[in-house]
Parts: sequence; structure tokens; C-alpha cells
Amino acid sequence: MLDHLPADAPRHVELIDGALIMMSPQTAFHMLVINLLIDRERGIRPPSELMVAREMTVTIGMRQRPEPDVVLVKKSAMASLLTTSFKPEDVHLVVEVVSPESVERDRNTKPSKYSNAGIRHLWRVEQEDERPVVYTFELEPAVKAYVPTGIHRGRLRTDIGFDVDIDLDLSTFIHG
Repeated sequence: MLDHLPADAPRHVELIDGALIMMSPQTAFHMLVINLLIDRERGIRPPSELMVAREMTVTIGMRQRPEPDVVLVKKSAMASLLTTSFKPEDVHLVVEVVSPESVERDRNTKPSKYSNAGIRHLWRVEQEDERPVVYTFELEPAVKAYVPTGIHRGRLRTDIGFDVDIDLDLSTFIHG
């Protein structure tokens, strides 16, 4: 369904509970956080079998195809340059950058969908006093629910099967 929308449809659309959700224009904060996380020097630096992608959907079921802001996925899942979505079993991490209109979806709806699909790691990034705060979660597989692993301000240091160490200062993207 999403792959067959007309050419003049909004650029970012996700399918949640069978409904098409049009995403509003992103804020500068949203764009800068995504740029930071995907940056080869400062962002997520995965092992060779994984790759970082932005704004690609995850097909969880016929009625569920959310679009995380950033996804860490097996390289083998990029079957071709026509790939538009990933299977949950190929996804290692999903990242949602919260916008004012997406708070409910990013805090409740989408994490529930991701955990039920068995996606191991989730990060939720929110804006606090003009700075990012990253809430990190890991799947507790027995109950298929996320448990918090940290709240990160200033610097994100965590282990998601490999060490992550990211300076969360966005000013270098603005001021160089």
C-alpha cells in the first residue's frame, strides 16, 4: 500500500493500525538529531554486518508499517536499491525523535509495536531545554516489553551489542 501511493503524496507516511499517518514537516531539532546519529564520525558506528539507515519503514504486519527516524539493520536486509522496508528480524535498533505532534505515537504506540515484533533496542530522543535527551531501552524477551537502560544528557554511552559513545552537542552541526 505505502509503496503505491501517488507521486504527489506526502514524502513521509507510515501505516499504524491500518491508518495512514502523514508526518508533519520536521523541526530543525529533529533534523539535527538524525544527522548526528547517522554521521559516520560522530554518530552510531556499527560493526561491519550492520548499517545505519534513516527514515525507512519496518513492516511489522499488514496493518503496521511504522517509519522510525533512524534504524540499525543487517546489511543483508538491503537486498536491492529498491528496498523500501525492513523485516523486524533484520532490525537491531530503532530510534524515534519525538516531535510535538508525535509524542503519543513515539512514547506509547510505536514502542509497543516494536517490542511485540521482537526488535531488541529502542532509543527515544526528546528535546529538553534546547538539547537532546536520549532514553534507551532493551527488549526483555520473556514478556516482549522494553525495559529502560538509561537516560542520557550531554553524552550517550551505552552497549547495544557493541559500544556506543556519542557526544550529544548539536551546536557543531549549526556552527561548524
